[in-house]
Amino acid sequence: MTTPAGSGAGFGSVSWWGLSPALDLQEESPEVHADSDAVADNDELNVLLLGSVDGRHLLRTLARAAHWPRRRLNFYMLEHNLEAVARHMLLFSLALEDPEKMGLQERSETFLEVWGNTLLRAPVAAFVRSQAARLAPLVPEPDRLARELPWLRLCALKFRERDALEAVLRFWSGGERGPEAFPVGRLWDARVRHYLGSRYDARRGVSDWDLRMKLHDRGARVIHTQEFRRWRDTGVAFELRDSSAYQEPNRTLASGRLLIHHGERVVARGYWGDIATGPFVAFGIEADDQSLLQTRNGQPVKTAGEIAQHNLTEVLRELAAWGRPRAAQGNPEGERLEPEDNSEQKTLGDLARESFTLHFLPLGSAHLLHHKGCYQGHFQLLYIACGMVHLLGPELAACVAPGGHLVVESARFLVDLRSEQLQDFNNRVGELAGVAGFTPRTTTGPVETFSRFTKLMAEGSGSGHVPRSPSLDASSLGCTSHASSAGDSTPRSDHTHSKPASHVRVGADLEPKCPSLTSNGDSGD
Repeated sequence: MTTPAGSGAGFGSVSWWGLSPALDLQEESPEVHADSDAVADNDELNVLLLGSVDGRHLLRTLARAAHWPRRRLNFYMLEHNLEAVARHMLLFSLALEDPEKMGLQERSETFLEVWGNTLLRAPVAAFVRSQAARLAPLVPEPDRLARELPWLRLCALKFRERDALEAVLRFWSGGERGPEAFPVGRLWDARVRHYLGSRYDARRGVSDWDLRMKLHDRGARVIHTQEFRRWRDTGVAFELRDSSAYQEPNRTLASGRLLIHHGERVVARGYWGDIATGPFVAFGIEADDQSLLQTRNGQPVKTAGEIAQHNLTEVLRELAAWGRPRAAQGNPEGERLEPEDNSEQKTLGDLARESFTLHFLPLGSAHLLHHKGCYQGHFQLLYIACGMVHLLGPELAACVAPGGHLVVESARFLVDLRSEQLQDFNNRVGELAGVAGFTPRTTTGPVETFSRFTKLMAEGSGSGHVPRSPSLDASSLGCTSHASSAGDSTPRSDHTHSKPASHVRVGADLEPKCPSLTSNGDSGD
């Protein structure tokens, strides 16, 4: 069977990495002025992120916090599935690891491998198992979680979601031994065969075409042909050591999906993520140091992997600099997130607790948040990934303060989408934003990757009333799925999370035939 280009199958049904460069969310938020009505409290910035997936925006925001007035950052995350929540916990724990326990280079390399590789080196796989074993017991114990990870809040999750989240971490820690628990090599090859169909034998030519005629033309020219081919063939994006060292499957990329097998609905564990674009875009195509983006004889001097490692190392370096005196950081005049009294050196975890909090919201709760008074007009900034654009509506807009900003990720780097489909997607985003009460915002930066809007100021008192739909009930906050309303050309995200990956079996030979069901009975995939 031939799968035609433009089908969207390469995007997958689960997002593991972002499809846009990392943003500084403080730069995207309303300006901070003492007499500003757009920001209710200049000492805090409340941000709601839908489908940000990998935490790249949060890490860049924290790393650049010294360039902005000092205020507490509260991030509220709403993801597709619990595996994404678990990856947030793992990667943030790694980013905030004590520099004395793990060096900067080791942390950056470990981060990139866990984040973007299907196969890991043995030491990195051992680190994942140990960290997962440490995190799993914390999930059902809020008091202990607050002590050990004071920057993390899971209290909004339902009890069954916390149980499932713990099961995911138990699977990562090695509860099911052996590579057959997640044979990612076979799973990856099965996905690629199904995606390419009769073009499988010409997959190298397909890879070169997608890279040169799509990703390069859309602004990702630093992605090298060899690294993109390697990722398309094996799923290993960042080969930081000898290729023979990558043997252990990366269990953090496992997830469950509802399928039809012999007429019965089953949940199969597999790799259901991106096999078309790759994880290079998030950290690897832009850099503050422009020398990294130089070309020589028409070819980039640095590869996307090298740029990603440089950018991530700088982010981790900035995070590690929180606890150092200002003069030692090379910017004595800047405002730093550090204690006023440096007589007692604080750990990175202590400084993180004073600086930001990461809240996770129940899955599928985007349309229900406005029913809770604490969320109405609470957020100064709303970020929506391209796979969750269909959730944008008046109900979600009611959670944004008047004058607040909206940033929507475009589908620019989805290689399956043609130019006319990208334009249709952007038009649909503008329509949804307008219906929700947002107006386009003019910016000086590039507009191809993100669409930016501002919420209209309310006329009269209050921020406006959103009619309550009889099908939405505050008591139903939890695991629901939503069908995409952005048209056939928009990418869709997998909302099948009835069971965690640790409760399901391998099903690489199964093709998805049965969609998940939304709360109102509509098809979700």
